[in-house]
Amino acid sequence: MVSQKLKVAIKLGDEPAYKIAYKAGIDPSTLSKLICGIVNVKAGDQRVINVGKVLGIPPEECFREEAQL
Repeated sequence: MVSQKLKVAIKLGDEPAYKIAYKAGIDPSTLSKLICGIVNVKAGDQRVINVGKVLGIPPEECFREEAQL
C-alpha cells in the first residue's frame, strides 16, 4: 500500500499529478490507481519508488508499514 506521506506529497505538490506521473515514467491513470488502492502494490514496487524519486521521498517512506512486512 502506498504511504500517506507519498499521497499527500502528490496532492499538495507544486506540479499536477499527471506531470509527476510522466516524470516517473508511468501513465497518469496508473498513478491514480496506485494512490487510490485500485491496483495492489507490494513493497518495492518500482512504479511507486519512481514516483517517490520525483518527489524526493526515499523508497522506504513510499510504502505503508504493513506493506513492508
